[in-house]
Amino acid sequence: MDFLRPATWEEALAAKAEHPSAVPLAGGTDVMVEINFDHRRPAYLLDLGRIGDLEEWETGERTVRLGASVPYTKIMEQLRTELPGLALAAHTVASPQIRNRGGVGGNLGTASPAGDAHPALLASGAEVEAESVRGRRMIPIDDFYRGVKRNALEPDELIRAVHIPRATGPQQFSKVGTRNAMVIAVCAFGLALHPDTRTVRTGIGSAAPTPVRATAAEEFLAAALAEAGLWESGGALPPSVAREFGQLAAGACNPIDDVRGSAAYRRHAVGVMARRTLGWTWETYRGQKRSAPCA
Repeated sequence: MDFLRPATWEEALAAKAEHPSAVPLAGGTDVMVEINFDHRRPAYLLDLGRIGDLEEWETGERTVRLGASVPYTKIMEQLRTELPGLALAAHTVASPQIRNRGGVGGNLGTASPAGDAHPALLASGAEVEAESVRGRRMIPIDDFYRGVKRNALEPDELIRAVHIPRATGPQQFSKVGTRNAMVIAVCAFGLALHPDTRTVRTGIGSAAPTPVRATAAEEFLAAALAEAGLWESGGALPPSVAREFGQLAAGACNPIDDVRGSAAYRRHAVGVMARRTLGWTWETYRGQKRSAPCA
C-alpha cells in the first residue's frame, strides 16, 4: 500500500487523476477501521490532512459552505444556529475523539446508509461540491447516493465541500441504537421545515440500501399544513396528521434484517421517530411564531 501526501488541493487532484483507485483519507474514522480489520486493502491511500481549507467553512446569506473535513465538534459548537439538524446529528456521532477527527466528507465518501450526517443533509437539501483536474461540479444530495456504499463521484473526483442551506425553520434528528454512544444507527430520521417555501424535507438512514427521503410524507404534511392555514397561524398540529406522516415515512423504507435489527423493527421505529420528531419540530415552530414580533 502506497501513501500519497499532497500539500495542496491542486496536488491532491493531480494525485487522484494519476491514481483513480486511491482512497482519500482525512479523519480516517471509517477508512482506518476497514484497513485495521483487513476488510479493505487499497493500493493507494491519499492523505488530505495537510490541506487546511478542507477544515474551513464560509457562512453566506443563504448557505453554509462546509469544508469536507470540518470536524463534527466544530459543527456542534459553532454552526448550531445555521445548521441545527446537522449539529444534532453530529452529537450522536461515536465518541468525542472521533467527533474531533471525523467530518461530513468522510460520511459522503463512504456512502454507508447508516452514516449519521445523511438524514440531515437530505432534509436540508444540500449540494456536494466535487472537483477533479477536469473541473468542478455541484451534485444535489438527492442524486448523490447510488447504492450500498456507492456514490455519484467519478473515479478522479474528490469532495471539496458541502453547500447546505441555512435553516429557515426548525430541524430535528432522531436515531435508534443499542446504546447512547459509540453505536452505528439501527435507523435514523431527520426532518426540516422550510417555512420560506412552505415545504418539508426528510431524511432516513439505515432503513434502505441508501439514505432516502420520505417524499410522500413530505408532500402530505406540507399540503396538510397549507390547507389548515397552520404555516401562518402556528396552530396545534392535529394528531391524525402526525399519525399519517409517521405511516407514510415508514412506507418509504426498504430495510433488511441484520445483526442490529429486523426489517420490521426498523420500519416501525422510523414511523415512531417521524411522528415524534414532527411533534418536537412543530412545537418549536409554534414557539417561534408566538415570539415573532407583530408586523
